[in-house]
Amino acid sequence: MNNTETMTERQRRELEYHREHAKLHKDILEKPFSFDVVTNDNRRWWNAHWEMYTYLMSKNLAGKNVLVIGCGFGDDALYLSKCGANVKAFDLSPESIFIARELSAREKLDIEFQEMPAEKMNYPDNYFDIVVARDILHHVDIPESISEIIRVSKPGAIFCFNEVYSHSITDRIRHSSFVENWLYPKMVKFVYGGKKPYITEDERKLTEIDVRVFASMMERPEIKKYFNFIVTRLIPDKFLFIRKLDRALLILFSPISYILGGRVLVAGELKK
Repeated sequence: MNNTETMTERQRRELEYHREHAKLHKDILEKPFSFDVVTNDNRRWWNAHWEMYTYLMSKNLAGKNVLVIGCGFGDDALYLSKCGANVKAFDLSPESIFIARELSAREKLDIEFQEMPAEKMNYPDNYFDIVVARDILHHVDIPESISEIIRVSKPGAIFCFNEVYSHSITDRIRHSSFVENWLYPKMVKFVYGGKKPYITEDERKLTEIDVRVFASMMERPEIKKYFNFIVTRLIPDKFLFIRKLDRALLILFSPISYILGGRVLVAGELKK
């Protein structure tokens, strides 16, 4: 169990936010769980999540020790377990872990879920073959989490992260007076359909500097791809043609995709 007395103020705020978030989404347990991203041969090249699993499944996951950082409701843990991996996963929120355990049990998958922060894991040294982080690194203390990721990973382990991203140039535009006070409030209604954005008080998107730091942990990145030039920024992700066009534009302008992209997928073998 988490000891809130030893948490930082940021961790406590993140915990409270995600506890409430989990309470609002308990109906997930009443819905069927889809394994499409790891069972469907028709891959979605324009989608960062699908591209992440195309990469991970190429690593022959069966029997591998895999860690999911900040697992939330357990989706990635279930996908990886379905592929035959020995999965351990953790999150700050006990309510999120409850949902993840219930889903895992319902799908008859053997996954170990725990409550802990990314900055202080209780796993042994040199244990994991693959470490996966999706939409969590922008919530954590990066230097402390990097240290823990390296510690718990075996020599030659794969680290794969898929995160919201903003180059410092586009970030300055995003926080300009015009965008902050006039454009963004209007775009939120359009992009999120009037729903409250899933954004915590302390999160911040990864920057090009963060990506360089994480990439420097690797012998060389085997994959580095950028997604979401305008999708989820200016346009909701429900329009398939625009999603494909968005990704195609980033491929076309690959030399500057690191400036234009709003999501980044990077993976490679860790240095030890």
